[in-house]
Amino acid sequence: MEDELAPDFADIFEPTERPPCQLYLISPQELGGAFPGRLEEALGAGPIAAFQFRVKGVDQHAAARLAEPLQRICAKNEVAFIVNDDMGLAKRLGADGVHLGQGDGDPREARALLGPSAQIGVTCHDSRHLAMEAGEKGADYVAFGAFFPTSTKEVLHRPDPAILGWWSRLFEIPCVAIGGITPENGRALVEAGADFLAVCSAVWNHGDGPAAAVRAFQPVLRRENIG
Repeated sequence: MEDELAPDFADIFEPTERPPCQLYLISPQELGGAFPGRLEEALGAGPIAAFQFRVKGVDQHAAARLAEPLQRICAKNEVAFIVNDDMGLAKRLGADGVHLGQGDGDPREARALLGPSAQIGVTCHDSRHLAMEAGEKGADYVAFGAFFPTSTKEVLHRPDPAILGWWSRLFEIPCVAIGGITPENGRALVEAGADFLAVCSAVWNHGDGPAAAVRAFQPVLRRENIG
């Protein structure tokens, strides 16, 4: 197990200028029916960097049918369309990139398959070692989490936000914070150094709809008085 970082660990390093934090939407499991309209609503409500297509227990043909309208909506809104876990599906769809869990293949393999312009992300849980390894293998971003309780997936790793500060002060590759993030708790992760907040339930389950959720995140993402 890695040693824990002190909460103020990043303060010993000079801060670097980083772009504003951005939203990274993760899809719910159910993507048929009215979901394309809900995605349009979310993407029209504020700046969003990427949409991750995440489906489980669906064969590649069915996944491709679900993906087609969503990918078209993302392209129209200039939002990167990222496939979760499956580099073969990403290749088939001509997706903008793939997000790899620790058991989903090597970033170098994904690069060879998807080409130099593909965005390749890697889940690194709470591990500085895995993050540095991913960067060495050519990942375009690393993801840490889950920072808060989440119903999206089983939580086995719970990093301290200090890992975001450590990463953002030492490395240029962006970092994504993931796991139970809401407008109420996300500010601490932006202040710690997150380049992207990955959000799912906080948007799709918002009582006033996904557009209201995206708007609620906008003030959370600003970096004023940080650094």
